[in-house]
Amino acid sequence: MRFLVLIIMSMLLYSCSSTSKQIATEMKREDNKKQTKNIEKSKEEWKSVLTDHQFYIMIEKGTERPFTGEYWNVFEDGVYRCAACGNELFSSDTKFDAHCGWPSFYESLDSTKIKTAVDYKLGYKRTEIMCAKCGAHLGHVFSDGPNPTGLRYCVNSASIKLDSTSTDSIELK
Repeated sequence: MRFLVLIIMSMLLYSCSSTSKQIATEMKREDNKKQTKNIEKSKEEWKSVLTDHQFYIMIEKGTERPFTGEYWNVFEDGVYRCAACGNELFSSDTKFDAHCGWPSFYESLDSTKIKTAVDYKLGYKRTEIMCAKCGAHLGHVFSDGPNPTGLRYCVNSASIKLDSTSTDSIELK
């Protein structure tokens, strides 16, 4: 009888701890949602604030030709921000020359500032990267980057702006 009581009590304790873990996880998700204010605009609103080229890249999910973008060969210090909303995305400290013709970074400033989605647009699986704040298309992330992450965030120049005045605020999270 005691054995049965112990089993039942163990099950109750386990279910309570599982429930509290689920609640904690859900609360953390809600906190993340509160920290990131999402910007939602219609296509017409985006057209009024972006250039035609930026609109094609960021809203229509286009890709600029390699070796043609403003930042593919720029290695100045600073923070790269989303060209649509100003969200800080990448540090120049993590930028590297991937010899691919697009700005490449091995890490984002903060993983919560980038969201991803599966993309089959070219007929094979890729991972699209977007600004978590406004949803603008940035490029793709690949697993052929350098250490320490092994990642290559391949970004369209039209989707970012270098802020060279933000060098003292660079802090990888």
